[in-house]
Amino acid sequence: MALRSALFLRNLVFGVEDGLVSTVGLLSGIAIAGVPRGTIFLTGVVLIFVEAFSMAAGSFLSEASVEEMDGGIDDTRGSVDAAVIMFAAYFSAGLIPLLPYLKFEVAQAFPLSIVSSVLALLLLGYWSGRKTNAAWRKAVRMAFVGGLAILVGVLAGSLLA
Repeated sequence: MALRSALFLRNLVFGVEDGLVSTVGLLSGIAIAGVPRGTIFLTGVVLIFVEAFSMAAGSFLSEASVEEMDGGIDDTRGSVDAAVIMFAAYFSAGLIPLLPYLKFEVAQAFPLSIVSSVLALLLLGYWSGRKTNAAWRKAVRMAFVGGLAILVGVLAGSLLA
């Protein structure tokens, strides 16, 4: 049972973190380059679908490899569960930085996307560390590391635009 909990937590946290950071990093880099809102939104939708599927496939393959390496039988149930969790986590989290571009013009959506993503990272870090005495430390660490990835996207968009 502890193994299944670890599988769930690992894929959930990784999927949400990557869905937030990858999506907001890409969207921020494209937005700072002056791309129209419709293009930003379309790019975000494509990214979320492709990356959610890619991350799920990677999770499936890596979990299956670990099971096989540990001498387990070829039972794909745990690997499928991991893939489903990863897909849902990435997809759902990716919507957080994307939705402001659906409703607002780029000038308003850009900061809303970043702020909502950093807040979601703080919540994820706190939630994932809630059973320890370091929940706030984990929250700040996750927001900081995610913020660095956002900065990379903004810098890349600024430099290459």
